[in-house]
Amino acid sequence: MGILSQGGEARGLNHGNYRPVIFDPATVLSRGFLEFLLPLHREFTPRQAALAAKREHVLVEAHRGFLPDHLPPSEATTGKWKIELPAWCEDQRNQMTGPADDVELAVKMLNSGAPGVMLDLEDSMVNAWPHAMVGILNILEALRGEISFFDEKRGARVGINPGKTVLWVRPRGLHMSQAGVLANGNEKVAASLLDMAAIVYGIDPEDLRHPLSFYIPKSESAEEALWWRDVFRALAEARGLPKDYIKCMALVESHPLAYQMEEFAFNLKDHLLGLNLGRWDYMASLIHFNLHDPKWVLPDRNTIPHDVAFFQRLRDLMVEICHRRGMLAIGGMTALYPSRTDSELNERALKVLAEDKKNEADCLMDGAWTGHPDQNEIAVREFPRPNQGFARKASVNRYPDLRPSPAGIGRITLAGTRAAVRTVVRYRNGVLNGKGASLLDGYMEDLATDRIYRLMIAQRTLHRNRVKLEDAGGNPVELTPELVGRLFDEELDRLLGEPRSGSAPAEAANLREARRLSEEMIVRHQFNPA
Repeated sequence: MGILSQGGEARGLNHGNYRPVIFDPATVLSRGFLEFLLPLHREFTPRQAALAAKREHVLVEAHRGFLPDHLPPSEATTGKWKIELPAWCEDQRNQMTGPADDVELAVKMLNSGAPGVMLDLEDSMVNAWPHAMVGILNILEALRGEISFFDEKRGARVGINPGKTVLWVRPRGLHMSQAGVLANGNEKVAASLLDMAAIVYGIDPEDLRHPLSFYIPKSESAEEALWWRDVFRALAEARGLPKDYIKCMALVESHPLAYQMEEFAFNLKDHLLGLNLGRWDYMASLIHFNLHDPKWVLPDRNTIPHDVAFFQRLRDLMVEICHRRGMLAIGGMTALYPSRTDSELNERALKVLAEDKKNEADCLMDGAWTGHPDQNEIAVREFPRPNQGFARKASVNRYPDLRPSPAGIGRITLAGTRAAVRTVVRYRNGVLNGKGASLLDGYMEDLATDRIYRLMIAQRTLHRNRVKLEDAGGNPVELTPELVGRLFDEELDRLLGEPRSGSAPAEAANLREARRLSEEMIVRHQFNPA
């Protein structure tokens, strides 16, 4: 089944929540797909909108002092249910991830030897119609084993090699919508529904090495698992497939979900194969839900150790729940990337990677995420065996405090704040240039880390009378809004003074717009992951 008609190219960088400037459903999407999508949209988009509204209520209540907590005992936590892990995904010691709209990276990841590869339509990709459509097309070609790119260095087309790599697809999150698809161009469709429907419509199950497998992002409650369950079943039924055909893993990226992991898994037990600690989004969510608490002003991001208590307790709880229920527990992404041109950075990055993955393996996690082919061998090596034999620690608190104070870790500095300002401007500049993830000073920054930096700047400003920054001499500095504005101006001037590729006026205009947008998002407290 075709998803794009011939000549159906969509142009321009238009955010998914808004109608694309040049878009005609009759030419971009085949009419058959719209007929496939419409009944699904009528059933599931209203439910998506209601769940998104509940998220806002939970956040407002948290800021009033009613923070997330464990749910009362239920069949989900006291019953004897268990998930049977299929043989094709028993080994997921490394899941390599990258934006689905980058065909060269997709091929290289699929040829890396990683046990799993996730092609991403979400955080690492710009949420814009052309990128989503290219990403979906790449995913369909990858699922058919037909994806390839022309390698300029070799002067030849490179495709993917046969192998056992498990291919995962991350659709856009439940909080996102896409306009411009239906006859009423302003009517919005749940973006996650659109992405999944396009892929399910476009596949032939006989071409797949294993059942179609999605990676659920940004969930915030066990109730949301019922939406995904029902969508999976409806999509399978629409294609004449068994109701449990579609499989998935789910990211724990929000603070509320950390308290509802077992209930979430129970609601999805016919489809779910594991949970993943998406720690950068989780850190952003943790800050967001504790934004008004001065005790939760976090130190400079790169001074927070990977084994900090609020991560370690969650890792231990996730492994306990997953292994008790027969699921995989996957760790997070190591943001410092190796370099093939900087030997010192490369050595440091691989050392940090090994330490980070060993820590996760010691917590009995079954694997982790990476984003660079050079990370695969080390990541796999640090996990002693596939799925750790579902081992469990002797004594794990099933109901831990998941908000242990971060007091006494790292430093809160003016230099760290300046680095955050510089990063959000550069990241937003990348977005304006069509890049959802950018390698900046050796760190891979995407929407998750951008959120962390914006939230850190906001909380330091909000609590400036109670939490002081240190300058280079160790003296206290009050981070006023005026000082934040000066930091943005100074970092913009520095960036404008650096040599850049492309048209100088256009590059300068993009940087100025990136600077304006970044500070505006902080001032307006726009911290949701979109």
